[in-house]
Amino acid sequence: MTSLRRNAALLALALGGFAIGLTEFAAMGLLPQVAQDLLPEQYAHSPEQAIGQAGWLISAYALGVVAGAPAIAALSARLPRKRLVTMLLAWFVVGTAASALAPTFELALAGRFLAGIPHGAYFGAAGLLASRLLGPGSHARGFSLVIAGLTVANVVGVPAITFLGQISNWRVANLAVSAAFALTLAAVLALVPEVGGSGPASPRAELASLRSGQVWLVALIASVGFAGFLAVYTYAAPVTTVVAGLSESTVPWVLATAGVGMTVGNVLGGVAADRNLRLSLIGGFTAVLAAGAFFWVVARTPLGLFAGIFLVGATSMFLSPALQARLIQVAPGAQLMGAAVSQSAMNVANSLGAWLGGLVIAQGLGYLSPAVVGIALAALGLALTVVNLRRPVERADQAVVVAGAPAV
Repeated sequence: MTSLRRNAALLALALGGFAIGLTEFAAMGLLPQVAQDLLPEQYAHSPEQAIGQAGWLISAYALGVVAGAPAIAALSARLPRKRLVTMLLAWFVVGTAASALAPTFELALAGRFLAGIPHGAYFGAAGLLASRLLGPGSHARGFSLVIAGLTVANVVGVPAITFLGQISNWRVANLAVSAAFALTLAAVLALVPEVGGSGPASPRAELASLRSGQVWLVALIASVGFAGFLAVYTYAAPVTTVVAGLSESTVPWVLATAGVGMTVGNVLGGVAADRNLRLSLIGGFTAVLAAGAFFWVVARTPLGLFAGIFLVGATSMFLSPALQARLIQVAPGAQLMGAAVSQSAMNVANSLGAWLGGLVIAQGLGYLSPAVVGIALAALGLALTVVNLRRPVERADQAVVVAGAPAV
């Protein structure tokens, strides 16, 4: 295979990560529009309660990821990876379009749940395909290339889709995301070769990778720790317009600032984790606590809002490589199930953060109250990390790794 063909194939796989970033995060900047459209009576009575309820759409997607990732990983054990990737992309096209066209809030919730089901399995299968395209010893780099698409989406794609939704409506924005998945599907079919076989020989072999208790503890840490970031990020739009008093057109710029912070944090976190994993985990959670407190104090001003959202994104993503490295450390040998469980953990965080943030907002505590939720969750994540680091690492013959592409 020529280097040009290989790079084109890798770009096609990364485009899937980009589209996933759009469908997962763009909805957060459009919650006010969704609430006005699907919950008009409640919005007229109490915009805060309506926007808080609209946040369930974020939770529904995340729950779809949690439910679908391990199930698809097990059931698709014998499928060739390219075939699995194309099937998952087709699912994304249909699920995203269904949520965009849903006439009621309840059907939109169902559509979002269905759209989230292929999320984790895509990162696992696409990451394995990318690593094989790169050659032996490139497992982590292959996953990072697919994840790079999601990171870029948070910098440019999510703000662009948010702007599109603001000048048209949220349904047009979702249909544009569905079109991005369709484009990715066409690119994968045209550019990605089938390299190697499928994963383990049977669903039983995939499920056997879930035996390590330490892996589940790290997954719990990721779920709790990242929920704080999602509690803040989910409700960035009303913080921008109501609390900081900025125009609706500023929301995409706030989301882009968060995306830049996430990108910077991810790069720095990777370097730090390679040098000192334990310090990166402890220091990372401490930094998340400080960033959450800073955001809560200063986000009432425009400058404070931009600085705070940057730091919240940067510190949260700083932890991602460290948690991934810890997963590898406690149980080496990742495959599709590992990536799926990793994505499930991060989307438990997504669901938990959006739900808790919406809950405190609906109680009349204000749009900055999710930041307090984030501080509390980060403190719990730090405590669990200390417990995990004090436990001895199991030998490779005692556990099977659950690892994979880090998620946001």
